Amino acid sequence: MASSLSFLSTALIVIVAMNSSAGSATEFRVGDSEGWRKPSLNETNMYELWAERNRFRVGDSLSFEYKNDSVVEVDKWDFYHCNSSSAPISSFKNGKTVVKLEKPGSFYFISGHSDHCKTGQRLVVGVMSPHPISYSPPTIALPPGTHFPISPSPSPTSNSGVLVSATLLPLLMPFIATLVGLV
Repeated sequence: MASSLSFLSTALIVIVAMNSSAGSATEFRVGDSEGWRKPSLNETNMYELWAERNRFRVGDSLSFEYKNDSVVEVDKWDFYHCNSSSAPISSFKNGKTVVKLEKPGSFYFISGHSDHCKTGQRLVVGVMSPHPISYSPPTIALPPGTHFPISPSPSPTSNSGVLVSATLLPLLMPFIATLVGLV
């Protein structure tokens, strides 16, 4: 019985660790299949919409894929004025640029061609802090219709342990059935 409980505990920890996104980084392809390009007149907000569909965390990366263009990381003022020439944070022209998001905050990117930027080829991403690692055990789901009425706590007596055990028995039954199935 003790070895089954140990096995189950280990299995739960492994499953939670495998499904946890804390510590896993994602590389986002900017613009998805469209890549980094000058938007047409009816899609001037395509990069704004793309950024709204995604959640960026510290450690993630942005992958820009483009032809005959450039990617310029700028500050907020230069972003809103489509200015890539004053003092860019970084500038790329190699056709495939990967930028790692190393801290929380806003990051601003524009095309080096001002007419491309003015028609919507610019991107701002808000980067969130990484997920905190949680070590709390998973909660147990109750069967539908199960509820516990609110009542005053019983006064402590010598047999109060039996009362608690009888109250928790419906909650523990699925867990006990799983353990019995493992033996």
